[in-house]
Formats: sequence, C-alpha cells, structure tokens
Amino acid sequence: MKFLFERDTWQEIYDSLRKNKLRTIVTMIGVWWGILLLVGLLGAARGIENSFNRSFGDFATNSVFIWGQFTSMPFKGFQEGKQVRLTLSNVEAIKSEVEGVRFVVPRNRNQATVLRNFQSGNYGVSGDFPLLDKVQKKKMVVGRFINQNDIDQKRKVVVISEDIYKQLFEKDELALGEYILINSINFKVIGIFRNDQNGGGPTDDMHIPFSTFQQIYNQGDRIGWMMITGEKGYDIKQIELDAQLLLKNLNKVHPEDKRAFGSFNLGSLFKKVEGFLTGMQFLTWFVGIATLIAGVFAIGNILLITVKERTKEIGIRRALGATPFEIKRQIVVEAIFLTLIAGLFGIISGGFILMILDATVGGGENPTLLNPSVSIPIVWVALFILIMLGTLIGLIPAYKATSVKPIDALREE
Repeated sequence: MKFLFERDTWQEIYDSLRKNKLRTIVTMIGVWWGILLLVGLLGAARGIENSFNRSFGDFATNSVFIWGQFTSMPFKGFQEGKQVRLTLSNVEAIKSEVEGVRFVVPRNRNQATVLRNFQSGNYGVSGDFPLLDKVQKKKMVVGRFINQNDIDQKRKVVVISEDIYKQLFEKDELALGEYILINSINFKVIGIFRNDQNGGGPTDDMHIPFSTFQQIYNQGDRIGWMMITGEKGYDIKQIELDAQLLLKNLNKVHPEDKRAFGSFNLGSLFKKVEGFLTGMQFLTWFVGIATLIAGVFAIGNILLITVKERTKEIGIRRALGATPFEIKRQIVVEAIFLTLIAGLFGIISGGFILMILDATVGGGENPTLLNPSVSIPIVWVALFILIMLGTLIGLIPAYKATSVKPIDALREE
C-alpha cells in the first residue's frame, strides 16, 4: 500500500488523464449516471414507503375492517335489501370461533356539534374501548387515552385531536380537566392526540368511552364496524373470509351474498405495497448496477486505448527494471480512481436530487415522497461494488500492458 502515498504514482495518473480530458470525462459520465440512478431510485422507493407508513402506520398491519350493509339475496324468510347490523355478540363469536384472531375491536361513530365558550364545530365522535390503542396506536401529545374504568363507570370523558384543541382553545391554554359540550352534554377533556392518519377510513376527531356512546346515542349492543387483527403468521385474507362466513350465519344472510358485508383488508394492501416496493428496489439495483457495469466497461476501453498509446513508455519502464506486477498495479489504480471519483460525484448528485424531491413533493399533509433518503450502509455497498468493478475491469488493460515484450514495446512507434 506504500505506493499509494508516493507522489510519482499520482503524477502518472494525472498526466495520463490530462492528455485525454474530454475522453475521460465522457467515459466517467456512465459510472456517474449509474450511481445517480441507484441512489435516486432507492431514495424515491424509501420515500414512498415512508409516506405509506405515515398514512397507515398507526394501524396493526395484519388487520381487516368489517361493517354491515344491505343484503342482495333473500334468505330464511328475509327479503332482499335487509339491513345487517353488527352487534357485540358478533364480536365475541369471532373472538372465540375464528382461528388466528388476536384482537377484535368494536367501534361506533357519529357526528356531533362541539361547543366551548364561543367556539364551535361539527366533528366525528367515536365510541371506543381501550383496546383500540393497541391496534391503532394513538400518539398522545398530553394526557391519556380511554381506560377500563371509563368504560365501566360510563364516564363522560373525551380524548380530542390537536385540530379540535387548536379550534376550541387558545394557544398554550391548558385543556386537560376542562369541559366541552358535545351535543349539549358536558365532557371532560382527558387527553389530546396527534392525528397523522391520512388514509384507511374516516379521520378520528374525538374518542369517548364505548359505554357512554351507547347510552347517549341509544345504540344498545349495536356497533358500526369492527377491526379484526390477526396473529402473526396467519393469513389475514383467510381470517376475513372466515369472519364473514360466521357473520352471515349469525345474521341469517345467504352464504353467497357478497353485498351484505363491506370490508377493507389493510393486511392485503400492505402485502401488495411491500411487494411493489420490493420489486421497485430489485429493479433499481438491476438498472443501477447494469448502468454501472456499462460505465465501468467504457473506462476499461479508455484504459486499453491509453495502454496502446503508452506502449513505448511501458517498454522503457520495463527495460529500466519495472516488474509486470508494478505495471499492472498502476493500471488497476487508474481504473479504481476513475470509477471511485465518478461514483462519488454520482452519490453527491443523487443526494442533491433527493433533497430537491424532499423540498418539492415531500411536504404538506399528504406528501408523495416522505423523507426520501438512502441509508449509509447502502452507500458503502455501492462504493464497494464500484471498487470491485474498477479492479476487475482494470485487470484487462493491465494484462494487455504486460503482455508486450519490452523490446517490442521499444520498437513501437
């Protein structure tokens, strides 16, 4: 490694490149473009993944939502068009009879007019159990979420979103312990959460205890919809089919009726997105490395031409005692130097492009690419690939340089 720190080594590389500036620059563009594509596309894929995780990241990924609709087929004396209403007993049946179920969370929702002092608004109010916080983690800014005592005692307490807080309260005003009117009923604020949900159903504005919601809206044991989360390793699509078949039996719905229940399978959507992202990353690596190889081969061709032009010089060095290994080493170092410099420029350029993308399409409430970036290990892998390719491609002109006998090289004109 001592020769890398010798001035003559780098002087020779500089002299060689200076003689063919344009040709060298054009050749290096291939490597630069390859690493730029690799960094840019991998960063964009990461940005898409981050954006998707932000939209649905609060939910347990292996989940499905099921709600009742209207039948499309007559069955057991009931005419077509019967409204299907889910109940708490349906929830318990799914827990006990469907294999692979981890959680079943019943939920209710309605619209409510909210008033505090002279501020008011119309928001969605959800009746929920504490279990919701396990399958759809709430990012609490202050305070707490609903607990079991709230359910058992039917407390009139509410957890509100930051948006509601900003509309009903002054900036920096303490909200915990304060009361707001929900449909003319006083509710005590016990927590404020940050709502980052941009997909997967209606936005949550407020949460009150499920039992309190039942009492206020006279719901009985009816529920609006349920969220089913599967155990790890179980197919959430099969759980959805099994749950719907059981619900059809419990609610006297024809087994072939496809409209009686609506559903949204978040687990299947996650698998599709993960498959897309995996495919995109594979394609990115394939295109990037293929472009890199093409660029490195161009550098090899340039070095072959350079070796041809320096045949007499190489002959003189051989005659003065330079060994074949020293000649090969010099050519390989030139190849590595060219690929590494082009690659570093490509990484820097790719980083600037990702910064531009983040500034243009990475902001707002629904960013297309959220924090597009490439991890440091991937950068090191890319540099390792560059060095490896540079070394391999440098061996071709290096072998060519040492294959000519010194006496023949000295005769070369």
